[in-house]
Amino acid sequence: MRCRLIAVVIGAIAWIAPAYGDDWPRHRGARGDGVWRETGIVENLPTQPAYRWRTPLGSGFAGPAVAEGRVFVTDRIVPANQQLPEARWDRTDPVEGVERVHCLDLRSGKILWTHEYPCRYTISYPSGPRATPTVYQGKVYSLGAMGDLRCLDARTGQLVWSKNYVRDFGTQMNTWGMAAAPWADGQRLFVLCGGKDHAGLVALDKDSGRELWRALDCPDPGYSAPVLIEAQGVRQLLVWCPTGLYSVDPATGKVYWSQPAEVKMGHSIASPVYDAQSGLVFVTSFFDGPIMMKLDLDRPAARLLWKGRSNSELPRRTDGLHGLMSTPVIRDGHLYGVCSYGHLRGLDAFSGKRLWETLAPTGEARWSTAFITEHQGRYFLFNEHGDLIRAKFSPQGYEELGRMHVIEPTTKTGGRLVVWSPPAFADRCLFVRNDREIVCVDLAAPSASTPGAASGRPVQQNNLGPVAADRSFPVTSNP
Repeated sequence: MRCRLIAVVIGAIAWIAPAYGDDWPRHRGARGDGVWRETGIVENLPTQPAYRWRTPLGSGFAGPAVAEGRVFVTDRIVPANQQLPEARWDRTDPVEGVERVHCLDLRSGKILWTHEYPCRYTISYPSGPRATPTVYQGKVYSLGAMGDLRCLDARTGQLVWSKNYVRDFGTQMNTWGMAAAPWADGQRLFVLCGGKDHAGLVALDKDSGRELWRALDCPDPGYSAPVLIEAQGVRQLLVWCPTGLYSVDPATGKVYWSQPAEVKMGHSIASPVYDAQSGLVFVTSFFDGPIMMKLDLDRPAARLLWKGRSNSELPRRTDGLHGLMSTPVIRDGHLYGVCSYGHLRGLDAFSGKRLWETLAPTGEARWSTAFITEHQGRYFLFNEHGDLIRAKFSPQGYEELGRMHVIEPTTKTGGRLVVWSPPAFADRCLFVRNDREIVCVDLAAPSASTPGAASGRPVQQNNLGPVAADRSFPVTSNP
């Protein structure tokens, strides 16, 4: 009788508790490799998106993170009389405003809590935060554009601890602000802050913020998030910054190997790419182009396989792949990525020989981009026009399998409107934002439709309420 009662109780709990799909708890997914591993996804994209919900949001470039039934995203609001310059800026004329971290319910998109703090910008493109939040073991780690690192309780939004890169590590603020999302692993939180006294990379205790170790002389941290990999049984933290590519022991900060590079204007933005099948590690920059490394099979070491020879951004003068913010992929000995003016290119990964190129997913423009996510041998591309594309890549070329428009581009740059925020894929949905809203689009196959799917239901329209309204607020300089 007791066993039967326990079974009934467990069954009731399982029925009441919502069932969620895969999480996307950090930049580029759970493993940081840009792969969506969830099943039950549509084979053919519909012509119109099936929105689960749409929630108003402030401005910013940071992508969303999704974990344990919640969505975390950052934004920025400014006083009503404040004008946001596009790209030109003057450090003597800062842009006042407030940075915010929001937690939304995954099913409804309703705001569960908001954490905000005043933040004065002295950077170009002052729309808002750049770094996707990192959610790990009940905490969310957010990084603001001026180096405000905050650890919040993921359930309540309560501040646990905070750091400021300028104040605590001596960081010199660069042109476009802090953009390298933190990486959490075990008891450590790795941050690329470009500070003084070997504080290019710092490991902090994830629960207290206490410094554990520091490594690397990177006066400018660049904009690329570190990535943790395991090769031949050895765990390595890959760091791509304006002085080069580094492999670091995550336990001690010891540098295993490095490849020096001089990256013009700090354009280390796309994440390092590691392919376990081939043992290749790839990085790229807009002006100075690609670097391909081959890992040693017997020890944590690497050798240079090939690199670009051109420092030109112009499409017909680049060699290899001069990428900007879109992280490429390596599959089956081939490299696929978006180049300096929007050309999606396919290359031989071992030689760097260019096999094909196309502008179909992007259109030609300086910095034109599309974020690439692999899914079951195919690829989702979210481009700067707000389109979601499903495609196939092969050594023979690019094959588009479907496309739908999901969100409006709102950020003005280079005479055009763009959306430069990386997407998240979780719970059989797409999550993406612009400077006005964050949306959840159902991508479940009909046979795998989730309880919150929008099919046949009205779209949930949410309201940020008073936190989103124009209002006066105290603003102070960051220390």
